[in-house]
Amino acid sequence: MTTLQKVFSPEEFRHQAHQLVDILYDYLADVQNSSSTKAIPFQTPDENLAFWEADFAEGTSDNLSDFFHKVITQSTHLHHPRYMGHQVGVIAPITAVSSMLSALLNNGMAVYEMGLVSNPLEKIVTDLMAKRIGFDEKAGGLLTSGGSLANLTALLAARAKKSPDDIWQEGHQQKLAIMVSEEAHYCIDRAARIMGLGAKGVIKIPVNDKFQIRADLLEQYYQEAIRQNLHIIAIIGSACSTSTGSYDDLEAIAQFAKDKNIWFHIDGAHGGAVIFSEKYKYKVKGIEMADSITIDWHKMLLCPALITALIFKDNQDSFHTFQQKAQYLWANQTSQDWFNSGKRTFECTKLMMSLKVYSLLKLHGEEALSENVTYLYDLAHKFVEIISQYPQFELGVMPESNIVCFRLKDKDNVEIQEIRQKLLLQGRFYIVQTKLKETMYLRVSLMNPLTTESHLKELLDEILQIAFEK
Repeated sequence: MTTLQKVFSPEEFRHQAHQLVDILYDYLADVQNSSSTKAIPFQTPDENLAFWEADFAEGTSDNLSDFFHKVITQSTHLHHPRYMGHQVGVIAPITAVSSMLSALLNNGMAVYEMGLVSNPLEKIVTDLMAKRIGFDEKAGGLLTSGGSLANLTALLAARAKKSPDDIWQEGHQQKLAIMVSEEAHYCIDRAARIMGLGAKGVIKIPVNDKFQIRADLLEQYYQEAIRQNLHIIAIIGSACSTSTGSYDDLEAIAQFAKDKNIWFHIDGAHGGAVIFSEKYKYKVKGIEMADSITIDWHKMLLCPALITALIFKDNQDSFHTFQQKAQYLWANQTSQDWFNSGKRTFECTKLMMSLKVYSLLKLHGEEALSENVTYLYDLAHKFVEIISQYPQFELGVMPESNIVCFRLKDKDNVEIQEIRQKLLLQGRFYIVQTKLKETMYLRVSLMNPLTTESHLKELLDEILQIAFEK
């Protein structure tokens, strides 16, 4: 058997795949049930590079089980109940199975012929989300690779709709601008600069003590932009913000956008998932008034990265973003074909991401999404209660989502960072840090439905032990 024959051997694939499934089963069982395993096996970048350089120097192997074990051992363990770090989803195992299927089939989505399954599934999934948002039958959307790309695509749609110029053909004739909270995710600022708006084209509105955009200042900042000869095309609401998990007043922003005839986009990459929770969907009251909404499936909705939905109130707007011709892909660029995904996204050979979402819904239904979001938001409230029992700690802000910022009262910024670093090196817990109004806080994102109140008490006890060890 030649090397290439071995590469495509069904028997070889079955052997390696079965081996990996058994290893992943052991991993899931171990991290869920063992109190001794680490949430993160932290090493310095140089140490990690040396480890993998040594592995590469070993050459090829007929048995990859050792390699698979190494990958798991060296990785951050998101399924571990003490993982409370970044806003990366703890995935439902079925989506890993469907990821293997989509990877092997490797069907793209730009044109219908290459996305015979994934394009219809994408429409079903995005139509479901539009319905949960509260949009009518005119709505629609698409899936794309991450919130940053989705937000950029939404702002390009806003520019196509609200700019007085034909920018696609003639370029910028006027100075354009967007309005956004100073607490908005950095990708909004990045998207605006990619679009050529520059620093002056990103009008950052101050926040209140809850880190929500100050709607009472919108008119003032709008008029100042007009005096500077800026043409505002859009305003962005956060649902929720990244650092604190705070939700902007979407109804107030929507009314302002309507009065000024500008595009209203909601960055709901993280907190937009509450559309699936009866208990918490009130947090996005007014979401149905937006022109476009970004929601990540790979944060709160149990799917692997990267899968982001971009939903439009009027689906026709999604077809006006890109206008280039591609005769080898489709005969009519202007026709609004839901089944030719490439007309509405940057991506051409887009992954079969809808297959992963659909498999989750097919096996577990929307109930799994609702239970996950509701439990994790409830857990954040429980954590606040637990923190209140420890006089050494204080909150940064009362949490509105599953993100909680807290700190030791008598420690300065440097000491807080040192505590976090020691926690990282120990590896039993993984949390991060953030700065709120120049003060450093420890920050947890409660992403794992296997995390319990007892884990949160353990965390606080471990922080105290680190902080006051002799």
